[in-house]
Amino acid sequence: MRYKAEIEKYIEDHKDEMFADIIKLCEINSEKSEAKEGMPYGVGPYEALMFTDKMSKEYGFKTKNYDNRVLAVDFSDKETQLDILAHVDVVPAGEGWKETEPFKPLIKDGRIYGRGTSDDKGPVIASLYAMRAIKELGIELSKNVRMIIGSDEECGMSCVKYYYTVEKEAPMTFSPDGAYPVVNIEKGKMDGKFSAKFDADKNLPRIISINAGTKSNVVPPKAAMIVEGLNAETVKAAAAEVSKATGVDFEVKGSDKLEITALGANAHASTPDNGKNAITALLQLVTKLDFAKSRQIELLHNLYELMPHGDTKGEAIGIAKSDEKSGALTLAFSIFNADEEGFEGAFDLRAPVSAEPKFLLDTCKERFAKAGITFHTDSMIAPHEVSEDSDFVKTLLKCYEEYTGLEGYCIALGGLTYVHDLKNGVAFGAVFPGTDTRMHGADEFAVVDELVASAKIFAQAIVELCS
Repeated sequence: MRYKAEIEKYIEDHKDEMFADIIKLCEINSEKSEAKEGMPYGVGPYEALMFTDKMSKEYGFKTKNYDNRVLAVDFSDKETQLDILAHVDVVPAGEGWKETEPFKPLIKDGRIYGRGTSDDKGPVIASLYAMRAIKELGIELSKNVRMIIGSDEECGMSCVKYYYTVEKEAPMTFSPDGAYPVVNIEKGKMDGKFSAKFDADKNLPRIISINAGTKSNVVPPKAAMIVEGLNAETVKAAAAEVSKATGVDFEVKGSDKLEITALGANAHASTPDNGKNAITALLQLVTKLDFAKSRQIELLHNLYELMPHGDTKGEAIGIAKSDEKSGALTLAFSIFNADEEGFEGAFDLRAPVSAEPKFLLDTCKERFAKAGITFHTDSMIAPHEVSEDSDFVKTLLKCYEEYTGLEGYCIALGGLTYVHDLKNGVAFGAVFPGTDTRMHGADEFAVVDELVASAKIFAQAIVELCS
């Protein structure tokens, strides 16, 4: 491949500088927060976007800011052939970090730890260094490559939705926010929302409240419940049994009114088996405790029957589907809030290409209604697929094989990336096969050598696609 030796040498010579920039970007807490004037997604995402703007200009690139939602970084003024879509916002820090604090990135034992190192700040900087390598090596491109950096990917992708109301998509787009070799299929997505209302019942023992989950696309690591009229030792004994069955720990505090906390482990909702769901474990505990009969308790039992702990494929609801192309349907019960007069919750569902959206929606509505619960969702995002036989995909696979010596092939992803609604968009890196970066979990990390390799692969892909 052209310029391979030069690209490899440049990235190796600049890798320490690249990781210094990754550390600076990952020190910014860019969780979405309350909007402020000129900061549509809060202070953190704005600061992260401004950091990448400043850095890109220092490296000689022209940038364009789209209302502090999206930053575009252009290699040249020529017609754009390739877009690279990435983001600098992050999911909440969460709990359970051991290697370092979430926003104090640390390089240790060949890994860089910190929130965003893998998703997606490490790949953002690797992509920018790929463009920088080509520019500073003086490699001529006949077409432009544009990096599009968003700041609301984790909370609905409103940033790039806004961008595409102003700009058109390039003939080819890849996002370094998935996995290698090439993700040409992304599952469909449903945000299942439901609720129930009932009269308050003061008979003891009773549940006063349940609160769990912060984001629909994260397996909840913590769920809290306040109960009245139960003996603490009885609750602890039942909790111990549930903990043994689920792997979720429990804390029980108080005497008259007990505070019961389930402590699981978070994970991306597209891979719910990688986490320990605190909501479903807590609801399992509810079914083991002897509460006074009430409509609230009846509906909580019904809800648990629909989404029992460990059922991450929708089997209890009757929507389990699987195919060879894209794997099995996944379901993560991710948000739940209840009080004495009602509850509301949400689950995250990822559907394989063979699953009919109408079947999934109709079945959920019917099964929840039978349980006495109102199901509110009436639409979902369809699956996305780009042909593995396209020249674009074949070129990316060739670049991957050239720099890794590994076989290139196409895969399906449960997560949705920025390219999901783009006609010719795929995810390309930056997670290598066999690596679990604990994305969205505690001690998220990226492998140092894999980010270095990604910068080289991205640079070569730009050369091959834009020359």
